[in-house]
Amino acid sequence: MAAATCSPARQKSDEELVQNVVEGDREAFDLLYSRYIGRVFRFVEKRLRNRADVEETTQEVFINVFSSLGSFRAEAPFAAWVLGVARRTIASRFKKKEHPTVPLELEGGGDGDFQNETTSTSVANEPSPLEFYELRERLDQLENAAERHLTPEQQQLFRLHHLEHRPIADIATTLQKSEDAVKSNLYRVRKVLLAR
Repeated sequence: MAAATCSPARQKSDEELVQNVVEGDREAFDLLYSRYIGRVFRFVEKRLRNRADVEETTQEVFINVFSSLGSFRAEAPFAAWVLGVARRTIASRFKKKEHPTVPLELEGGGDGDFQNETTSTSVANEPSPLEFYELRERLDQLENAAERHLTPEQQQLFRLHHLEHRPIADIATTLQKSEDAVKSNLYRVRKVLLAR
């Protein structure tokens, strides 16, 4: 009999469950949580490197979802709203973590100028967690745009030139095309992707 009473709740839309949560129904939130935990976890996992950070951030996302459910207006699908909360949660975690650091090598003295020069160069070239997150987001957008808007040949050209850094002459030889044809196609590819 309990399974029969649980079944109709599982069939409720996200919007109905949100309304139930706002009215104080704890079970409705549990259902939303079970519907979205896997999706949110995968979303966060793609953007963070550390498993413990992924788990902690996923839980923080759901805390933020719960605390801001009253602001959900159903103007977009609930899934999109949840992933927006996840995106903002990740961004705020990176902003919190950004603070100036001093490499340990500088404190010890060591080899003097050579050590300071190599350390400061390597630290300056490494992206901050926020920059890494924003770069990952942009790459995801480009990959999605490439899959939706480029032909397989254009995708191959983009991969060869921009991801594998192969010279145009090499690509032209591989694809048995003229260098001008490769350049022309790459121009079109960039134009399509930059518009997205």
